[in-house]
Amino acid sequence: MSIVNPGPKYPPTRGEVWPKPQNETILKTYYTFNPSNFKVKITRENCPLLTSAVERYSYIVKSRISGRLSERKIVPGSKRRRQSDGMQELHQGALRELEIQLTAPCEDYPYLGMDESYWLAVGATSQLSSASVWGVMRGLETFAQKFYLTDDMNEIRINSSQVHDFPRYEHRGLLLDTSRHYISLANILKTLDAMSMNKMNVFHWHIVDDQSFPYQSEKFPELSLHGAYHSSMVYTKEDITRVIEYARVRGIRVMPEFDVPGHTRSWGNAYPNILTECYRSGEVVGLGPMNPIRNVTYKLIRELFQEVQAWFPDKYLHIGGDEVEMDCWRSNPEIREYMRNNNLTVSDLHAMFMRNTIPLLANETKVVVWQEVFDEGVPLANDTLVQVWKYLWIDEMVKVLEAGHRVLFSSAWYLDHLGGEWAELYAADPRQMVRDATGSDALLAHIVGGEACMWAEMVDDRNVISRVWPRASAVAERLWSAEQSGAGGWFVRTPPPAHAYRRLEEHVCRMNRRGVAAQPASGPGFCLP
Repeated sequence: MSIVNPGPKYPPTRGEVWPKPQNETILKTYYTFNPSNFKVKITRENCPLLTSAVERYSYIVKSRISGRLSERKIVPGSKRRRQSDGMQELHQGALRELEIQLTAPCEDYPYLGMDESYWLAVGATSQLSSASVWGVMRGLETFAQKFYLTDDMNEIRINSSQVHDFPRYEHRGLLLDTSRHYISLANILKTLDAMSMNKMNVFHWHIVDDQSFPYQSEKFPELSLHGAYHSSMVYTKEDITRVIEYARVRGIRVMPEFDVPGHTRSWGNAYPNILTECYRSGEVVGLGPMNPIRNVTYKLIRELFQEVQAWFPDKYLHIGGDEVEMDCWRSNPEIREYMRNNNLTVSDLHAMFMRNTIPLLANETKVVVWQEVFDEGVPLANDTLVQVWKYLWIDEMVKVLEAGHRVLFSSAWYLDHLGGEWAELYAADPRQMVRDATGSDALLAHIVGGEACMWAEMVDDRNVISRVWPRASAVAERLWSAEQSGAGGWFVRTPPPAHAYRRLEEHVCRMNRRGVAAQPASGPGFCLP
């Protein structure tokens, strides 16, 4: 017999942080907050990035949070209200100041392995310290999340606390597909806001695919002219620059993906000669993957990638390599003859294509590929990131790691699997899976992180934000926070701790109040505006 009680299924916490900090002590004593009597002071290094972050979070704290009181025409910090809740003995006075100590000069652009650690002490004069501007940004997000309203919505409080925090994984990403459905610039920026709230640091922009080519190239304008869904559904150089800058000031890298040789049908609307003609019963039935034996294919790739890498400053470029329709290559008489003359299989042909493509990238480029490229035996530099996304992922990760490469994990974090909810995503921990499989920690350092993947067959501007959040928040906590006891793989579904359900309820409401339309996390409940 199931007993249902009225009220939220999981009552939300108050002033608790998502993702959960590595080390945190929270006391029952608290301070009250009045925005007119609060200031932020930078005491050491300063730079435009830090100033921008302080201004952004000052707005969040003073307007987004305290604005909820002003709408009720209530003055923050009334002694009468504090006495009415019976907690006056815990009240430590007003929160007056946040001192920010950046102990080293600012860096300009976020990168893999950047220092995101910080120390935060909440008191009348609170202190936030970090050796990097990226750590200060993460600490400011934590500080902003610690404010909460009293039950009667008459007072803003923040509890005394000490935090020493840092990420467990270096690469904490979200893949967004903007080809299957065009995603507006406004929703991309909103996605970056949500990523910042969840301390994610890589926006993997799967910008083009078979269905459309919305990247508006200056070297090859015909690609989007003929490949985009509509002339209004493109990303210009100015759009891309705006996304990169919006991400940069939030400590988020933008990693573009231009998948080759497969997933390129939209390229062929403008340049059909770079694709392979597919045959059936001696007749051409359509175009398939890039033609790997034509020089014109590599010429276009080289020139397009030169432009892409000039526009995107990140050292990492994802070149795909997955799901190549090899039957099309087998069907093509020209390619069959080439394979016969050179004693190659179609797998060899795939490997040859990738070997020819990687040297076309700019010097010092770090390559990211889907796991098929590794599986086909393509020689890869040790610093290549291999993104594991298929089934049997534990064995695959072990193979990649034992070969000396680094792993990005995504297999259990596909957000387009409509039945998967956040608790299932929360259970998967790639390092713990590999440790359980090998009985050793020797390979774990080369699992640099992972990504939640939002493929866009079934999402567009109308539902993409609510489909991603808060499910991607589960991945964000798994990649940031300390290892969960008992977490493992897809088949060892240790549920999240009960407290995580309650923290996520608060976080969903927090995201909604800050403009991110996250869907309900775990069942019946409510959010106040």
